[in-house]
Parts: sequence; C-alpha cells; structure tokens
Amino acid sequence: MKINPKIGIDQLVFGMKQKDVEKIYGTPDKQFNDEDQNIIYIYNDKKWRLTFYEDEEFRFGYIISSNPELELFDEKIINQPIQKIEELLKSKNFKAMEVESFDSVDNYFNESNWMIFQVEYNEVIRFELGAVFNEKADEFDWKFKG
Repeated sequence: MKINPKIGIDQLVFGMKQKDVEKIYGTPDKQFNDEDQNIIYIYNDKKWRLTFYEDEEFRFGYIISSNPELELFDEKIINQPIQKIEELLKSKNFKAMEVESFDSVDNYFNESNWMIFQVEYNEVIRFELGAVFNEKADEFDWKFKG
C-alpha cells in the first residue's frame, strides 16, 4: 500500500469526494461527523480513518492509518524503528522532522509533506498524511482532478 507524499495513499488522492472513494473502496464500515462537522470514514480492513473537510466541499484531505502494508519509497514503515524512517527520508532529501512527545508516544512531523509518524517504544505505530497547501499557503493543493 504505497504512500504518495502530497498526493495520498494507494488509490486515494487528496481532493476526492466521498462518491469517488466509495467507487473504489466501497461503503465504509463506519461513518460519523467530528466536532468540526467533517465527515469521517472508517475502513476496518484497511485500517484507515479518512477525513472529508466540511469547509472544503467535503473533499478528502487527511488519512490516519496503522496498516502494516504501508510503504514509503518501497519500505514498510509500521513497526519499524523511527531511525530507519529518518534515514530513509534523509536519503530522499526530506527536511529533518520536528518531534513532539506525549507520555509514551512521540510524533515525528514533516511539515512540507504533512506527514506524521507516531512512535511508541521507538517503533512507528501509526501514520498520518494530509493534503498540503499551495504556494500561496492559503488554500489546499488538491491533486484529484475528477
């Protein structure tokens, strides 16, 4: 399951509408609205939590996943040591990540690609990827053109 920084994961592309996602992956196992009235889709088999932003015409803009098949540059990331991921990103000329700690969990954040690697006991346990902003930095750079 390929991670495409700034674009999406697998066949998911930032900017898709719910109907576009359902056409490929079917009806989600669970759907609800968060506190901001965004629509959230849960796909249990994929271990995905997808966010469709209310203030962006319900376009797909964020994913959280703990799927062990996630791959970044052909390397699996879940359950891998964070040092291995940092080396991988450095080899691809990504900027160093910022680290925030919350109890036993550390979040490694790469802002330019809006990626978060959630780490516990020195291993990646969860991955988050969000749509990025365009050069103006005031609107999303939607990649889906459907």
